[in-house]
Amino acid sequence: MDTNDIKKDKPLDFIRQIVADDRASGKHQQPITRFPPEPNGFLHIGHAKSICLNFGIAEENDSICHLRFDDTNPTKEEDFYVESIKKDVDWLGYDWGDKLFFASDYFARLYDFAVRLIEMDKAYVCELTAEQIRQYRGTLKESGKDSPYRNRSIALNLELFKRMKDGEFTEGSHVLRAKIDMASPNLNMRDPVLYRIMKVPHHRTGDTWCIYPMYDYTHCLSDALENITHSLCTLEFEDHRPLYDWVLDTLETDCHPRQIEFARLNLSYTVMSKRKLLKLVEGRYVDGWDDPRMLTISGLRRRGCPPASIRRFCETIGVGKKESWIDMGVLENCIREDLNESAPRVMGILDPLKVVIDNYPEEQSEEIEAKNHPQKPEMGTRKVPFSREIYIERSDFMEDPPKKYFRLGPGREVRLRYAYYIRFASMVKDEQTGEVVEIHCTYDPQSKGGSSPDGRKVKGTIHWVSATHCIPCTVRLYDRLFLTENPEGDKTTEFIDHLNPESKIVLENCRLEPGIVDHPPGSRFQFERQGYFSIDPEDSESGKPVFNRIVTLRDSWTKANR
Repeated sequence: MDTNDIKKDKPLDFIRQIVADDRASGKHQQPITRFPPEPNGFLHIGHAKSICLNFGIAEENDSICHLRFDDTNPTKEEDFYVESIKKDVDWLGYDWGDKLFFASDYFARLYDFAVRLIEMDKAYVCELTAEQIRQYRGTLKESGKDSPYRNRSIALNLELFKRMKDGEFTEGSHVLRAKIDMASPNLNMRDPVLYRIMKVPHHRTGDTWCIYPMYDYTHCLSDALENITHSLCTLEFEDHRPLYDWVLDTLETDCHPRQIEFARLNLSYTVMSKRKLLKLVEGRYVDGWDDPRMLTISGLRRRGCPPASIRRFCETIGVGKKESWIDMGVLENCIREDLNESAPRVMGILDPLKVVIDNYPEEQSEEIEAKNHPQKPEMGTRKVPFSREIYIERSDFMEDPPKKYFRLGPGREVRLRYAYYIRFASMVKDEQTGEVVEIHCTYDPQSKGGSSPDGRKVKGTIHWVSATHCIPCTVRLYDRLFLTENPEGDKTTEFIDHLNPESKIVLENCRLEPGIVDHPPGSRFQFERQGYFSIDPEDSESGKPVFNRIVTLRDSWTKANR
């Protein structure tokens, strides 16, 4: 199913309704949105929701969405993160065209705007320390009090601000603050800081600047300079909206975008705080930012999730005004539904047990025709080699099977997928451990293709690979990173205390159909009866693929697993 089909079946969310009303009234001929990440880390599934919302609204209205980097804090930002974010947005299927911008593009104009505020007596240079500013701000119950520097002359403020820019003062000694209302019930309006001194090279502007604008000041003016019509952000910015509007109203900008807040994505069995994700990486609890267990976009990509499934997920959960939790199963189902339609089927053995077919000629082998997708004949067929010795899953044999066990065991006959009926004959055990190491069977030569001319039926069908022709490979079984729905919910423990010790299981002795080596890294498959897997793009070598499990065939995360 395409995400466009989902949209047709659903009413407009409240943001899209606002956009539609603005177009209908003639307020805006075209909505212009933006996605404004800070290049100080990797994007995660929560950012994907914002990306899909902003770029989606633009696409639906034959308009444009800007990609603008909020690079106002040089201590944390790097070109490396810029490139990773661009790759993530592109991978999700969105194109910003020539609308790539940086807040640093506007540093000179932002400085000029600040000078105008000073000239209007709407901003002043303050020498209180950061701690003193917090003390002067007051509380939700008590008004703040004026800085002793609040009523300096316009001329002195202009001089001091220029000296800040020229690098005459030390970090933390001076800031530029808006002059609004220290008694405002909204703490964000109690003379917020607009500029601070940071003598740190910037990843784009180098040493040109030693003062940098704050986010709240930068963001609204960047929106206005780019003629953004709808500035979409998450609910934590709702209390910042009055400041957004104050800056634009005071400066009487030609464009005044409308800020609209929506609920951020809260997803069970994960964390999405940049600080916590960084702790996972730096503490080596995961194998880097693109670890397939991480719900970073790069982690989802490396795991093998199709980008369309992430867009489907964002469309499915919708956009609301109230905070809520989405179960991880919703994301997994979206991935599963996409792969069910698109992933070709192959046979892979994760825990091999050798089977020798005693009455099959020793030197003989043949090719069995197998469907690439049982419901999609247009995906064609493939040839799978068959020989006297094969591998099956160890779990498909039981020495003493219960009555309703329909796989291989003493006295049992099963169907080999696409091939023959085989019947148990004997087994070989390890003399020391007693473990079954080899099964001997006989086959019915008349049952090729999975049916017998005498009409007898077997209830069990198992998958297999030829021991002579299969390729060995490593398979990594990934699962949810945390055992609890809300790893941050228990205040008596650290979120890392809830890590799932079986979130990554590495199997080194797996066996696959030989044809799979011809596929490039990133290719996705359904291992029949096992799950959906992809060829890891980083660790795979020519002829030696490493597979990541993307998702199981069905939701196996029941209450019993919790």
